Amino acid sequence: MWAQYLHFYAARVPEDTSTATFGRLCGRSDGLFGYVAEADASLVGLAHAVVHPTTWSTRPVCYLEDLFVEPSARGSGVGRALIDAVVAEARVRGAVSVYWHTQEFNAQARRLYDTVGRLRSWVVYEIDTAP
Repeated sequence: MWAQYLHFYAARVPEDTSTATFGRLCGRSDGLFGYVAEADASLVGLAHAVVHPTTWSTRPVCYLEDLFVEPSARGSGVGRALIDAVVAEARVRGAVSVYWHTQEFNAQARRLYDTVGRLRSWVVYEIDTAP
């Protein structure tokens, strides 16, 4: 499922990074946590999030970093259930909010996101730090 998610976003993550990430997720270290969704004994979705400090609050925030639902399960409530699980865990961990990014072209996911969250006006910039 992780490979399908990366393929959807045309992203490449080295195998050792994926292995380390899933070790951290399973160990619930560094503020990371994750959930999977099952249907008929098969995985149909995943969500990964991290709770981290922020300069804008005395309480932490939660970044929903990865959310993926199998194409055959989209529109079935799996995405909403995964978001709800992340929000519930964020509350337990004292986070003041949950936020996430998606690609502008991700229309099907954005239809869900428009019902569960507020679209903000932030534009995201990035600088690679690799030499």
